[in-house]
Amino acid sequence: MVQYPDARLDVSFAALSDATRRGVLERLGRGDASITELAGSFRMTLTGMRKHVGVLEQAGLVTTEKTGRVRTCRLGPRRLEAETAWIEQQRRMWDARFDELEQVVAEQRRKEHIDGPPKRR
Repeated sequence: MVQYPDARLDVSFAALSDATRRGVLERLGRGDASITELAGSFRMTLTGMRKHVGVLEQAGLVTTEKTGRVRTCRLGPRRLEAETAWIEQQRRMWDARFDELEQVVAEQRRKEHIDGPPKRR
């Protein structure tokens, strides 16, 4: 398996791998929210939501600020440029591989059309 030197990708993709955390990011994209509001929206305990927010915070995707007893969450400073670039690189690689496969299949079909189907023994 290939090892990438940028552990930030691992942290980001781990944070994004959970549907609840992706939902939290979508919710925060519409505006700031407290841990209590987020927990209520996702029908989750405060402790569970704190853990999810902590993972997002560690990845730099969310920031929190405590004022009195309320911890407010907002989108963090990260813009996921490195992650987007990695995904785009993978997309280009897979597109190239599928293009090559299409050429092989087209050539095989052309040969079968000219020579007939392969003979069985």
